[in-house]
Amino acid sequence: MAKPQRYRFCVGPWNFSEGRDPYGPETRPSQSFDWKLSALKELGFDAMMFHDDDAVPDIESKSPAQVQKEAKELKRRLAGEGIAAEMVAPRLWFHPDTVDGGYTSNSPKQRRYAIDRSKQAIDIANVLGTDLLVLWLAREGTYLREAKSGRRSVELLVQALDAMLAHDPKIRLSIEPKPNEPMDHAYLPTIGHALAIAQLTSDAARVGCLIESAHAILAGLDPADEIDFAMAFGKLWSLHLNDQNGLKFDQDKPFGSANLRVAFNQVRALERNGYGKRGEYVGFDVHPFRTTKPEHYLRHLSNSRDTFLRLVEKARSYPEKQAQALIADRNYQDLDQLVLNHLMGT
Repeated sequence: MAKPQRYRFCVGPWNFSEGRDPYGPETRPSQSFDWKLSALKELGFDAMMFHDDDAVPDIESKSPAQVQKEAKELKRRLAGEGIAAEMVAPRLWFHPDTVDGGYTSNSPKQRRYAIDRSKQAIDIANVLGTDLLVLWLAREGTYLREAKSGRRSVELLVQALDAMLAHDPKIRLSIEPKPNEPMDHAYLPTIGHALAIAQLTSDAARVGCLIESAHAILAGLDPADEIDFAMAFGKLWSLHLNDQNGLKFDQDKPFGSANLRVAFNQVRALERNGYGKRGEYVGFDVHPFRTTKPEHYLRHLSNSRDTFLRLVEKARSYPEKQAQALIADRNYQDLDQLVLNHLMGT
């Protein structure tokens, strides 16, 4: 019998949040990158995710040669700790030139800025040893329908994706959809949109997706269905597991925190589709609660991983034969209770 899949885990530097929110300041002290890197190693995580300016701080003030030099220095630091780089993402939602969107801005100059910065992020990814560029299209949308043409915006997105694909023949583009926030409406709000636009690019095989649990919930979808859908296409290349208490702002709660059954079904979807067998990581895009004390800074990370691994055990011990008999009898009432009993350990 083949050994069960061993999962590998990653998080990003932004997951060590200091507790600041729109209504109040930080509640915990800021920690250095070296502290975060050491914490990952101590927790036993395998990789770190990066925005381009996580990898190279103050990236806008540095020459291409300086950016490459600092990326190489980061690569050495990661190697020294035994931590891999899972992906790089261009941070296109902070800069003044992306106020009206990056790739879909009404300004040709600003669109060029977004594409150039994305190409630089690809160069950083190459140095760090990852072929995965994640695109969270945060401001690729509109507050006002009359301000942009949706059809034209799709064309502009395809042009941007094609420019990135042409920049490097090995890079894979993983689109991370979100239905809203910070924009009122996004042009690629779901996995279906992300996989559809891939077909319009010059190399659809290199355009896939990243699923975040909370983003699927915010779109009124079940994350497990999104996982199954993406993996039916062989296009789920990265994953941000977390939780969400309804249709609110993006909460980034620890995995399984709000709805354990929804979390269980995500793990079952990953298991039945063999996620991770091609080297994919399980990422946790989670933040400590604002009330968390500094001495408990890392518990949201270890708790999310512990919950995931417990749910892997539950998925693998699920009474499948009993479930299939109930399904064949269309006895979904008792199937429902079977799942609840299994999760509760009764």
